[in-house]
Amino acid sequence: MNDLQWPELVIFGALFLLVTVLGFVASRWKAGSTLDHLDEWGLGGRKFGSWITWFLIGGDLYTAYTFVAVPALLFSAGATGFFALPYTIIAYPIVFLPLLRLWSVSRARGYVTPADFVKGRYGSPVLATLVAITGIVATMPYIALQLVGLESVLRTMGFNASGFLGHLPLLIAFIILAVYTYQSGLRAPALIAFVKDLLIYVVILVAVIYLPIKLGGWGEIFSAAEEKFAASEATSDGVLLNPNNQLQYATLALGSALALFLYPHSVTGVLASRGRNVLKRNMSALPAYSLLLGLLALLGFIAIAAGIVPLTNEATGRPDTNTIIPRLFDGEFPAWFAGIAFAAIGIGALVPAAIMSIAAANLWTRNIYKEFIKRDASHAQEAKQAKLASLVVKFGAVGFILFIDPQFSIDLQLIGGVIILQTLPAVAIALYTRWLHRWGLIAGWVAGMAWGMLLLYDIPNPATGKAHFGGSALALDKLNLFGWQPFAGSTVQIYVGIVALAANLIVAVVVSAIARRLKVFNGTDITNPEDYHVDEGDKNLRPVAAPH
Repeated sequence: MNDLQWPELVIFGALFLLVTVLGFVASRWKAGSTLDHLDEWGLGGRKFGSWITWFLIGGDLYTAYTFVAVPALLFSAGATGFFALPYTIIAYPIVFLPLLRLWSVSRARGYVTPADFVKGRYGSPVLATLVAITGIVATMPYIALQLVGLESVLRTMGFNASGFLGHLPLLIAFIILAVYTYQSGLRAPALIAFVKDLLIYVVILVAVIYLPIKLGGWGEIFSAAEEKFAASEATSDGVLLNPNNQLQYATLALGSALALFLYPHSVTGVLASRGRNVLKRNMSALPAYSLLLGLLALLGFIAIAAGIVPLTNEATGRPDTNTIIPRLFDGEFPAWFAGIAFAAIGIGALVPAAIMSIAAANLWTRNIYKEFIKRDASHAQEAKQAKLASLVVKFGAVGFILFIDPQFSIDLQLIGGVIILQTLPAVAIALYTRWLHRWGLIAGWVAGMAWGMLLLYDIPNPATGKAHFGGSALALDKLNLFGWQPFAGSTVQIYVGIVALAANLIVAVVVSAIARRLKVFNGTDITNPEDYHVDEGDKNLRPVAAPH
């Protein structure tokens, strides 16, 4: 183990202790009559106002891995890393109206998960289960990636040993997270999100003002980046996009925007809000985080100008690009401020990891456990099951880091976006129409998932030596439709998620048209048109924590 950075560790530990106390105190914060109900434990009583929702959703979407990976991607590949900026800008206008409808119907019917809505809309346990499993599978590597961000900080502070000893601080941190999430539910990350966002804003604003002054200005920084990429053998690297990756950049931004609020943890943050006006204000204000993200991304170029090299991960024996930003802070800031920066990244891992584990636990409890294992489960039994499931999910994510090369979990996240996009027809489109038949949606899901996985399997990554699942950028030349190559010879790249979603929609439309022609039963819709417009304060609105 390397020499420990004691000043940084002390400050990191003090701030971590603060959020731990907040996590336990949160069980009494805005508490209802009981936490033995998913409305209370899993959705915070469905009563978060504008400020709490803003911090909760922001803390949910802008994760520790975002703070580590986006600038690291700019450091390694240049302009391609900026895709995160347009996608977080266009996401909110795209999802504005669908999220209002989802909140209303969920509030009216007591839905806790997207799969609850799908079952109510189509009366299909099969389709609802597919949506639930998809959400859980897409969320697991996302939680693991929060550990990657946290561990990059711990390794930079000196916990860079091989084997179990190198992972011990990470394991301790997640045991503490697991305990206070088990006790407090969604209220814990909601309260901690205030501290996390405050620290992140302070660190980034100081970094983008102080570091450029120290390094000679932005002109010097961009010149250093341009010089590095000019010497690179990779044709996709550069401070500007090139003809081959422009389509991939645009489709990745669009696909990521469409996927953002399909993730279960995003929906959980939305359903926890008090009313439609709260969501309207938040969808208008959340792009402020995009300003933060743009400034954050530029740290990748600053790291180039500062001559930062990644730390060698003693567990793998390879340089770890996830340590670029922690190494930058460690080398350029005083130790006391580096400790604050490391705490910001570490706490930035805890908030989304907690929300993601709760969202996955809600899916398991409502759409698998209650559907197939114990149909007559009481509210208290549901809450108990969700608490236990949240523990399993967290430590399953820790298993990714302990037993699998962290690079593999990063590759899984590239797959996660492709996976969750396949729920768009069943969740987002169904909020407006039932024209798509339930068997068409199932067939579309199978087609999109199968083709997406096949395309991802055939993508290599020469830089890491991986022959398969090496990324999500597909050369158009590789598109093969039963032997027909419509773009043979093209080196232009496209995001696999958009291709798979297109296949999903085409199959869903064709099968739906056939099913309608044959008058195949399309399930029973138990929702009413007025359910999609209810708001807080409406007469006869279903009480929070009401019986099923």
